[in-house]
Amino acid sequence: MKSNIYRRLFKLIIPYWHIVLLSTVAAIVYVALNSISVWLTATLIHNVLADFTELARQQAAWESAPSLSANERLKYWTNMLILRDTPLESLKVLCLSILFIFIGKNIFLYIKNILIAFVQFKMTTELRNRLYKHIHNLSLGFFHRKRSGEISSVVINDVGIVEQALTTSFQKLFVEPINILAFSALLFIISWKLTLISLIIIPIAAIAIVFIGKSIRRKTERTQVKIANIMDILTETLTSMRIVKAFVMETVEIRKFLGETRNYFKLLIRRSRLQFLANPTTELIGVTIGVSLLWIGGTEVILQKGLAADDFIRFILILFSMLVPVRMLNNVNIELQIGAAGGERIFNILDEQPEIVDVPNAKELNAFTDSIEFKKVHFQYGTEDDRVLDDVSFSIQKGEAIALVGPSGSGKSTIADLIPRFYDVNEGGIFIDGTDVKEVSVKSLRKLMGIVTQETILFNDTVRGNIAYGMDAVPDASVIEAAKAANALEFIEDMPDGFDTFIGERGVKLSGGQRQRIAIARALLKNPPILILDEATSALDTESEKLVQEAIDHLMQDRTVLVIAHRLSTIKNANTILSVEKGRIVESGSHDELLEKGGLYSRLHQLQMSESS
Repeated sequence: MKSNIYRRLFKLIIPYWHIVLLSTVAAIVYVALNSISVWLTATLIHNVLADFTELARQQAAWESAPSLSANERLKYWTNMLILRDTPLESLKVLCLSILFIFIGKNIFLYIKNILIAFVQFKMTTELRNRLYKHIHNLSLGFFHRKRSGEISSVVINDVGIVEQALTTSFQKLFVEPINILAFSALLFIISWKLTLISLIIIPIAAIAIVFIGKSIRRKTERTQVKIANIMDILTETLTSMRIVKAFVMETVEIRKFLGETRNYFKLLIRRSRLQFLANPTTELIGVTIGVSLLWIGGTEVILQKGLAADDFIRFILILFSMLVPVRMLNNVNIELQIGAAGGERIFNILDEQPEIVDVPNAKELNAFTDSIEFKKVHFQYGTEDDRVLDDVSFSIQKGEAIALVGPSGSGKSTIADLIPRFYDVNEGGIFIDGTDVKEVSVKSLRKLMGIVTQETILFNDTVRGNIAYGMDAVPDASVIEAAKAANALEFIEDMPDGFDTFIGERGVKLSGGQRQRIAIARALLKNPPILILDEATSALDTESEKLVQEAIDHLMQDRTVLVIAHRLSTIKNANTILSVEKGRIVESGSHDELLEKGGLYSRLHQLQMSESS
């Protein structure tokens, strides 16, 4: 699983391989110039301390020698570049060379970083867009299983973690090993014996890196779960603030939030302890080996046992320069472990398959001409054992209004949700004009339907934008006509900017009745042949209900309607009323017929009449 995560993470970079390649080339040039800068710095120290005459004599000896070691050849070429007739001129050339090398090194460092930053931001944007698109393609069942805060956390936090981890780590995985190899080559050229001793740091550091990295990954996974919980509490509280204040639950909600942030803080501290332990551990191992080499090499220089003073200076400078990329590789492992934890959560969502999909060569429904028919429909949510619907059969002819009544939890809303295929039936079938809805494209099916629910969903947009939602280039006259038919025109015109007034998140600036009328205007403008009304007036006061009911009457004209009613007075004129109880249709008929039967409908009617009297 782990290797699969890394493979999938690195695949995200493949579309930008040409930019990464340019960045890598710039990185290689940077590494080369960095190695040269360290070598020249060591040469500067030596040349300042050394006798110039002795330097010139040594250079002449190398020039006439039949063969040179790799170390002598490098020093010979360096002196060819910098040695001049006088010590002052030589120092001047050396200083200028170091200056230009450092300028060039930092130019290529900038090129490397800006190119990888482009990849980083582009990849993050594409990944978030991919997640957002995929979320829209998933079925409603996914959103019942997953909390909104958890989904938001993945899209925002986890993508950010992967962005940081992957792009910087990808670059360092190329750059730092090359850096280490370049420095190691120089160390071998100077003294292979001391180099072998110094390279002990790599396996020792690697063991520490792997151990710490695994623990960090586990803690990161738990950290991401905690931040998802925090976002979930925040989202839930912000959307339910009216209820929180009404029940004086501010203290309880604050306590709940503080508890989650406290747990999140503890996890962050634990992870940081490990994360910040990694660099000191690697550095202490390196310094211990470095001090040992100082003793061994320094002894050879003092006792003149083979290692020259200038070589020892170069060796120590290069060795300690090599500790930087070794430490960087340690950070790469930590970042990759953190990125892998975020990547798992991202791919868990991307791997989710929509439950509602079009069959191959799905039919397009361009019109509704005959009927909607339920045939022996059975349904249950997910893996739940209890059936929500059991052997439900009925039909709605074109132009009819069918009402569903029954106690809460009886399955009324589920019946309504099955018609637009928000869910698929487990057994039986639903047929529109004789065609099973599973054989019809979902898009064409839902285009035939308008849905108005008790929980009105509006967006933080203008009144016009909400009424014309889902439709392009709608004339203003059509929007106004829909608002008028929905009994909404009067209050809209009284708003500060009329149809251009922003109504706030979820329509918070409107009353319940106003929100419902905006939703009805939206359905009217869509002008669907099939209309589903799910308890559209149950949460309204008497005055608002009257206005909304008048709007609904407009909406129902010349349409095929399935209405779920809480207030039975609103469905007296339905062609057929179906009483639903425990997932089954227990009776059907007109208002008067059902009252005469004395069954479920009659009992519900008597109960409402007694409550209103």
